[in-house]
Amino acid sequence: MKKIIVAIIVLILALFWLLDINIFPSTEKSIIKHEQVKPEINNPPLKVPASSVAKLIGQSKDELIKKLGDPVRIDPSSYGYDWYIYSQNPNTYMQVGVKDEKVITIYAIGKKLPIKPFAIGEPSTKILHHISVTSDVTVKDNDNFYRFELSEEEMNVRPLVKVGNIWIQLYIDKFTQRLSSIRFMTKDVLLMQRPYSIVYRGELMNPPEYSDEEERLIEQAEEKQILDVTNVIRLRHHLKPVVWHEKAAEVAFSHSKEMVEKNYFSHVSPTEGDLANRFNKAHIKYTEAAENIAANYTDGPAAVEGWLNSEGHRKALLNKNYTHLGVGVYKKDYTQNFLTP
Repeated sequence: MKKIIVAIIVLILALFWLLDINIFPSTEKSIIKHEQVKPEINNPPLKVPASSVAKLIGQSKDELIKKLGDPVRIDPSSYGYDWYIYSQNPNTYMQVGVKDEKVITIYAIGKKLPIKPFAIGEPSTKILHHISVTSDVTVKDNDNFYRFELSEEEMNVRPLVKVGNIWIQLYIDKFTQRLSSIRFMTKDVLLMQRPYSIVYRGELMNPPEYSDEEERLIEQAEEKQILDVTNVIRLRHHLKPVVWHEKAAEVAFSHSKEMVEKNYFSHVSPTEGDLANRFNKAHIKYTEAAENIAANYTDGPAAVEGWLNSEGHRKALLNKNYTHLGVGVYKKDYTQNFLTP
C-alpha cells in the first residue's frame, strides 16, 4: 500500500514538472466564513450599465477628471498605478487607479456610488444567487495560464467574477451579510495583485521595484487610505469618525516595521512590550486604546475589510468611544492604534 501511495505522489510531481505548472499561495489572509450559497440557474448574464463607475475602466485620465472632477489627492501605490482619491463625501468615496493615463482599477465603498450590476449594502444572498462563483477561476494571457483557487470562505466573502472584460472582487461583510465594498480591475491588475492562491504556467506578473524613499511614500499613502476607509465604515454604522493622531501613528509604524524586521506577528513586541507599554514610552495619555494588526493584504483598503470581518478587530473598528486613530504601514504589515485621549 505504501509503495502505491509513493508511486502516486511521484507521478503527480512528475506531471507538474512536465507541464511547468507552479503553485503560488494567496497574498491575503482569509479569516472569515459563512454558509455557502449556490447561484440560481437560468439567470440572464450580468451586464455593466453605462451609468456604473465600472465603465471608467479603460477610459483616459482626462475623461475621468471630466466626469468626476479633480481628486482630493493623488496617492502612489505599490502596483505601478496612482490612486486618484475621491473622498469629498463618505457616501461617494472611491479610489481610482490610473496608469499610463488610463483607468485600470477602482475601489468603491461609498454607499451612494453607482456600481451596478451591484449595490453597496446589497444582501449577499441576493448577490450570490445571481452570480456564478466557482472555486477555480482561469485567466489566460497569451501563452500563459493562470488558475486562481478560492477557498469556500473566499467564495462566500471575497468572490471573484468577470463581467465583460472587467474583473470584479466583492467584499462581503459576514456579520451583516451585505456588500461592503467592491473592486473593479483589468486582467493585468488581477494577475499582479494575486489576491488568491494561484496555479500557473508561464511567467508571473510582478509589481515594480521601488526605492526606500518611494516605498515610504506608498506606505504613508496607505496609512491615509486606511483612515479614510475606516471612517466610511464607522459612518455607515452611525458612529463618529476618528481623527488622525500623529504620535499613535508613529507607535503603529514602529510596530509594523519591527514585525517585518524581526519576523513575528503579534500585539506584543519582544523589545517594546504590549500597546500600553508602547504608548507609555511615547508619552501618549489615554483613557481607552486598542490595536489591530494585519499582514500580507493586497493594500490598505483590503486590510480594513479583513479587520471588519474579524470579530475582535471589528469591535475596535466600530467602538463608539474611540475618537483618534494612528496608522502605521511597513511593507505589507499594517497596524491600527485606536485611542481616546
